[in-house]
Formats: sequence, C-alpha cells, structure tokens
Amino acid sequence: MASRQIHIKEDTDFRILRILQQNPEVSQRDLARELGMSLGGLNYCLKALIDKGFVKLSNYQNSKHKLKYVYVLTPSGLAQKVAMTGRFLKRKMQEHAALQQEIQELRQELSTTESCIAGSNPGVSVNQSDLDSNVDNDGVFSPDAGVSR
Repeated sequence: MASRQIHIKEDTDFRILRILQQNPEVSQRDLARELGMSLGGLNYCLKALIDKGFVKLSNYQNSKHKLKYVYVLTPSGLAQKVAMTGRFLKRKMQEHAALQQEIQELRQELSTTESCIAGSNPGVSVNQSDLDSNVDNDGVFSPDAGVSR
C-alpha cells in the first residue's frame, strides 16, 4: 500500500514538473484544474517541490500584476524530472503490458463463453461487434444488449 502511495505522489510531482517546464507562467488554479486536483492540494505539492529545491518561484517581470509568479525548474529539479521520467515510463509500460494481458484473457474468456452459449442455445448468437458496442464510455457492459435472437 505504501508503495502505491509513493508511486501516486511521484506521478503527481512528475506531472507538476512536466507542466511547469512547458508553461512556467501557469497559474496554480489552472495547474490544479489540469491535474484534476484541488487548489489546496496543488499548493501543498508545489510547496514541497520548492522546499526540496526542485522549483524556484520568481516574480514575472513582464506582468502588469506584480503578484504574478513564474515557476522555474532548478538544475536539481530538471535532474529529478529526468529520473522521474524514466521511472514513470517504466511503470506505464508495465501497466500497458498488464492491460494487454488482461485484454487477451478477457477475449479468450469471451470466446469460451460464446462457444458455450452457442452450444447450449443453438438459436442464440453473439458476435464481437455487438459486444463491443455495448460497452459505454465508463466501461459498463450490458450483457443482454449484445445477444440477438
């Protein structure tokens, strides 16, 4: 469990560093919205990154509003982002491989189920396109909708 929480925290830090490197003038509100987190949660994470020396906060010189800040990745922040990128990519590739394996197992299970249905109910047919069309955007499947009689 702790390992999962560590990965989530590192993924969040990585995403923050990545966005800040691409857009240093982003507001905390916009950054929080883009990351799908609360403003308070983002502020906590940013403060931790600043305390670690990965991000430096500077006044935005060209701003008419002198309260506008720029978030700059420090050299150690850039080095940390590079290391995080490698770990992030490795985790995502492992997740991708696990998903591919699960999809293959589900297809095999579906094929077996189709064979059982066809063997016990000759008048019932199930085809893949019907099944695929019955999975909504949330991944919810309606089994009755894919069976035609």
